[in-house]
Amino acid sequence: MKQAIMHVALVVRDYDEAIAFFCHKLHFTLVEDSYQPEQDKRWVLVAPPGSGGTALLLARAATPEQAAFIGRQTGGRVFLFLSTDDFWRDYTDMLAAGIRFVRPPQTAAYGTVAVFEDLYGNLWDLIGPNSQEIT
Repeated sequence: MKQAIMHVALVVRDYDEAIAFFCHKLHFTLVEDSYQPEQDKRWVLVAPPGSGGTALLLARAATPEQAAFIGRQTGGRVFLFLSTDDFWRDYTDMLAAGIRFVRPPQTAAYGTVAVFEDLYGNLWDLIGPNSQEIT
């Protein structure tokens, strides 16, 4: 048996502001943006550059109950983990793009890690290989 997680739904306020954040600030690729007339919504997929795996499905909140979870889908815990081949390149680029880091870089057994917020306040780990030292 072989299985994989294809997409992870991220509840967003607005498709276009979410696309702008992920594609312009984090340099994700817009994989798909198609209108679904039967449900009057868009199917929007974004993925990190060079990724061949899981993509984020940007899912616009359709009800007040869904909107209440924008930015807090996991109750304040780190939600997603963005792996990079060059931590310091991406960390510096993200700072320059105005990304807010809530925990500074530190070295852990699994690599260099820092915690940042997306445009709605969801927490992410940026993780790079341990072969790079903190400067």
